[in-house]
Amino acid sequence: MTAGGAGGALLIVVFIGLAFTVGLYALVRSEHDSRQEMSRDEAERVARRDTSENRRRD
Repeated sequence: MTAGGAGGALLIVVFIGLAFTVGLYALVRSEHDSRQEMSRDEAERVARRDTSENRRRD
């Protein structure tokens, strides 16, 4: 492989890495923007609804 070929391959790898990073950041950011904000009291109520008070205690 020539020096130009190695440089080109490195450039492609760097470009793919940057594209992956930016794409992942965009996905996380879009999920963050669509979240539902709630007060602390409301969040506690929702969290308690997720647990069963009738579960057996061992």
